Amino acid sequence: MKFNPIRYSSAVGESWHHFSSKTKYCHKIFDIKEVREECYKLLVEAFERNQIRYEEIGFDNNHFHAMVDLGLYSRPQLARIVRGYVGKKLLARFPSIKQKYFYGSGLWNPAYYLESVGKDKEFIKGYIRKQKYFSGLQKKLNDFF
Repeated sequence: MKFNPIRYSSAVGESWHHFSSKTKYCHKIFDIKEVREECYKLLVEAFERNQIRYEEIGFDNNHFHAMVDLGLYSRPQLARIVRGYVGKKLLARFPSIKQKYFYGSGLWNPAYYLESVGKDKEFIKGYIRKQKYFSGLQKKLNDFF
């Protein structure tokens, strides 16, 4: 039992999810260190701007994984907010990547993965830490509430 649950204006509690999204055409752009680091920064910005609590972020060569608390967002809302913000900013920062790999289109594959972690929160966090590019930076939970 949680003694100090998160409180929202219309709800109480947490809903932790494993969030993952792959680049369009499965291009391995996250093998490029600068792109990966900028995407990490943009993911953190998107989470913090929208008061989305997160614990882990990891990358493989063509996708990212994150542990997020949905809060009051629906799954499609969260995916749209985060992927839209990151995709737009990342491709603006690296126009050569947009031209070379994405042919003037968007960054993300239309599909994404967003699933409740349930009681497997520590297992999923371990999975994210085992990704090819895990920063190892431990981000404390944001104190928005």
